[in-house]
Amino acid sequence: MRVDILTIFPEMFSPLNQSMVGKAQEKEIVEIYTHDFRENADNKQRHVDDMPYGGGQGMLLMPQPIFDTMDKFSHENARVILLDPAGKKFNQKVAEELAKEEQLVFICGHYEGYDERIKSLVTDEISLGDFVLTGGEVAANVMIDAVVRLLPGVLGKQVSHEDDSFSSGLLEYPQYTRPEDFRGLRVPEVLMSGHHENIRKWRLTESLKKTLKRRPDLLENYSANEEEIKILEKLRETSDDTQDVVE
Repeated sequence: MRVDILTIFPEMFSPLNQSMVGKAQEKEIVEIYTHDFRENADNKQRHVDDMPYGGGQGMLLMPQPIFDTMDKFSHENARVILLDPAGKKFNQKVAEELAKEEQLVFICGHYEGYDERIKSLVTDEISLGDFVLTGGEVAANVMIDAVVRLLPGVLGKQVSHEDDSFSSGLLEYPQYTRPEDFRGLRVPEVLMSGHHENIRKWRLTESLKKTLKRRPDLLENYSANEEEIKILEKLRETSDDTQDVVE
């Protein structure tokens, strides 16, 4: 995958050289390029913003620096993403969709907004969430990290991300490692049993339990199978612990 980022603060993307995304670049699984579109502004002051026609507060990004920057690299079949609070909300499904592409372009805005003509370059308008940031760089960092970790070879094993929260539509079940007893806090016995079916049921129940408690909105569009429906019914009916529900 190739990722191109249009920004006036390219130094804000140094985190992408670290951790798994950095290793993905070393393995040549992904190539990431930043383009400072201020360098392509056609005025002496290198301004990339101006006042909106018709009046109003704030400044808008002008189209010229963005268009001229886009002209300098190939993006014919790319998904061009405008980071915009008014765009569709980013989530795991969007990350999985973008991970199938060969090239992504992120346009990071600042100031009050964009000249509307910039959107003629764009295939997707995406928002990180229902809040406003000072610029698109932080959002782009998050989205790129979420997408790149899904690329084959980045995490080593394909199953590494399949059990992540949101990948299945549910929150991930609790996990434990050594020691078995830490300051009186013990690993659930079912995980020590070696009984794979009981462990599977425990994990499924815990996943449903956590989702029901913390993010019940996720269950509204979740296609539960017969086993999951029965577990959810019991979870809603009883305050017993998860082990009782599994049994």
